[in-house]
Order: sequence, then structure tokens, then C-alpha cells
Amino acid sequence: MPHATDLSLLQLRDAIARRSLSAVEATTAYLDRIDQLNPRLNALHEVYRQRALRHAGQVDAGEITGPLAGVPVVIKDNMCTDYGHTTCSSKMLADFAAPYTATAVTRLEEAGAIVLGKSVMDEFAMGSSTEHSACGVVKNPWATDYVPGGSSGGSAAAVAGGLAPAALGSDTGGSIRQPAALTGTVGLKPTYGRVSRWGLVAFASSLDQIGTFTRDVEDAALLLGVIAGHDPLDSTSANEPVDDYLVAVTTPPPADGKLRIGLPREYLSDANHPAVATMMEEAIAAFTGTGAEVVDVSLPHTQYGIPTYYIVCTAEASSNLARYDGVRYGHRSDKAEDLIDLYSRSRAEGFGPEVKRRIMLGTYALSSGYYDAYYLRALKARRLIKGDFDAAFAKCDVILCPTTTGPAFKLGAKTDDPLTMYLNDVYTVNCNLAGLPGISLPGGLAKVDDVNLPVGLQLMGPAFAEAKLLRVAKLYQSLTEHHLQRPPVM
Repeated sequence: MPHATDLSLLQLRDAIARRSLSAVEATTAYLDRIDQLNPRLNALHEVYRQRALRHAGQVDAGEITGPLAGVPVVIKDNMCTDYGHTTCSSKMLADFAAPYTATAVTRLEEAGAIVLGKSVMDEFAMGSSTEHSACGVVKNPWATDYVPGGSSGGSAAAVAGGLAPAALGSDTGGSIRQPAALTGTVGLKPTYGRVSRWGLVAFASSLDQIGTFTRDVEDAALLLGVIAGHDPLDSTSANEPVDDYLVAVTTPPPADGKLRIGLPREYLSDANHPAVATMMEEAIAAFTGTGAEVVDVSLPHTQYGIPTYYIVCTAEASSNLARYDGVRYGHRSDKAEDLIDLYSRSRAEGFGPEVKRRIMLGTYALSSGYYDAYYLRALKARRLIKGDFDAAFAKCDVILCPTTTGPAFKLGAKTDDPLTMYLNDVYTVNCNLAGLPGISLPGGLAKVDDVNLPVGLQLMGPAFAEAKLLRVAKLYQSLTEHHLQRPPVM
């Protein structure tokens, strides 16, 4: 039998269920893997060894059951748990212990999953490379002098490096799909409202969405089926029926329905790396080879996605992060002379440079005299972007495009150039602005400086059409072997 860390989430679950592998053996194998590789990758900030082994023992004893019984997972460190710490990889929350557990994590554990630990992230989920972290930079398992993407880079690196078979992340403007593309994993961002955000530390509340990292599409379907669904604790949670996504991806599409793949001309840019262009050509050929129809669609307001996103997200971040004032919880300066000084010093000491930058941008956009010129105009542009997708989906079932313009870049290459860093999300932000589901799939490898680095293929679908999106993703996966490629550390 293959080693536990070589099995997919579904294979691992089934092996534990039929007793050919115990939950304790599987959990121990991953904990040993973490001990071996985490010092090199810095993917995990906190590991719950004793708790994980205790729960694994309860699975083996039949005391814990469910569709994920005994399967180890990793959680991004902006999801509250009533055990360990929830730090958002920030000095501001370095010692924060949450009094409750996020709904998505609760649903995982109620399904029998074993939480191994929490992953390193860009501070408060603000970044595209997981270099903006008080816990140190995360390294890409494919080449440790390259970034894994961000802000969920720790979760992506954990799955790519074999530290866990699956992980949860959050996606505000591409923070699941972008690191999935750069690490060769499957990253799924569901429709806004499909998965409860209760217990997720807020960055930009109208954009944030919890999603998954896995090694293949079936695992993504299995995981989404567990965490999706209405939550009365979250006012933005949608009361929409949840499909059996695993059945959806393993059921062939109707023979009488022709799949229509939308190809947005705005995403076929000369800025794309040659490997990305080749990936797109091969994907189009693969889909048409199955009888699918590739149709030309236009998303004319694509160029406004980045400026719109960075006005909306920074404005919401400015509001959400106002609560960290050194009084109620979080870092508190011991050098303050009065209340105003306490606020100023606590925030200056607790927040990192990128968080400060975004707070200042958002505060400016919301300030008197600039609100209409920036924030209100951004909301109007956001509506136009949503309208573009509505028109496109009238012509096609899903949209096919790259996840990023190219493979990962070297650590430190863009940390002093915020605008260039922000452009890493050019193909992902509009999906969040429109509240739509998107998935990044391994699209092959690019040769860069004598190392092989992954590139990602993105599919986007209409709101709450995750079943259709996953079915098309599974079709692409069945036509390639990219998802079987593993980084050197594995």
C-alpha cells in the first residue's frame, strides 16, 4: 500500500474506513512529515500534535465518525478555534486565543476531520506572496527560493509539500486560486455566501470567502460538501441547497447537452508567460476534443478590476481593522502616555507595513471629499464587472482563463514594489467582485532558471453553480496528468 502521505483525501478516508490504515497511523505520518519539512517550508505556524493524535484515537475507537473520519487537514490562521491561537500571522494578535470556533472548522471536525495545525499567511490576509507575515516567509515546495503565492501560501505549501492532504484557506481577491496555481494544487473559491464566514477574521467582508486546497478535484468536491451550507450565525450566508458535489464530479454530463466553454479575449494577454499561453492552447484543444464548444466572450471592464478591488478591499479593511486599538484585545503598547497615544502606538507596533499601507489607502478613499470620487465610483465599476459576467454566462456554461500571468517569482523580488505585487491578482479579483465561484487547476510546468514551476488554469462559473464548475474541472483533470506532478520535496 502507498505511504499515507501519498494518498488523496478520498483514498485516505476510504483506507481508514475499511481499516487498512488507522487514523492514528495516518495522523502520525503527517505529523512526522511536518517535523521533517516544515522547518524548510515554514508552512505551519502552530501544530496541535497531542490533540490530533487524541482525536485520531477516537476515530479508531469508533467514537468519532463522519464523511471525513480520520482525515488530517490544515486550517489557515485567520479562522478562529477555541484551542490554540488565532494570530492572522500578525504581531497584533500574537497571543490571541479565540473563545469560539469558526463554523467551517466546526463542520470539518463534526465530519471527523483531524486538525493538524494552522498555516502561515500574509498578515490579515493582505498580500500575494505570503512574505508579509510576522511568522516569517513561506517557501514554495517546488523551489524554496520562490514564493508560494498568497495570502493563503501556508495552506497551499502544506498541501503541495505533503504536510496535509487538504487545507482550508480564504480568498478575498485570489488568495486561494493564486497560491494554488503557483504550487500546483487545486484551489476552490466557492460562491460568496456558499460557505459560512462566521469565525473568519474579516479583511474585506463583501469579498472574503472560505475555500479549499486539495490535490485533485474529487477531494475539493468532498471537502466543499462538508463545509458548505447556510449558517444562521452568518448574515451573509446564502440559504441555497447544497448539491452532492462528489456525485456531481463522478457523474458524466448529460449526453444531449453540449458543454460551452467561454474564452474571454481580455485574458489572452501578451503579458502571459509562454508556458501560460501554451497551457491555454492545450486546454482549448483538450476541451474541443471532447466535443465541447469554445465560444468567444468579452469581459470589457476587466481592466478596471485591480483599481476597483484595491479601493473596495482597502476601504473595508480600514473599517474592519479599526477594532484593533490596544484596549479590548490584541497587542497593547506599554509606552503610551494617554489614550490617543495608546491607540497610535499599539497600531504602529502591532501592524506590519502592508497592513498599514492598506489601512491608509482605505481611510483616504472613505474620507470626506473623496468618498464619491473613489469608493462610490468603485462600487459602480463593481456592478459593471458583475454585469459583464452575467452577459458572458448567457453564452457559455463556464469561463476558461489563466489563474496568473506566469509561474512563481523569487522571494523578495516584488516586496519593494507594491503595485507590481498587486497585479499578480489581475485574473482573479473580478471573480470576487462579482461573488462568483472559481477554481484553479494544475496546468503544467514552466521552466524558470533551471527549475520547474507550476502554472494554473482557472475556471469560473455562475453563482451557486459549483456542481457544474467541479464537473468541468474534473473533465479537464481527466484529460491531463498535471495534478499527478509532485514537487521535489515529495
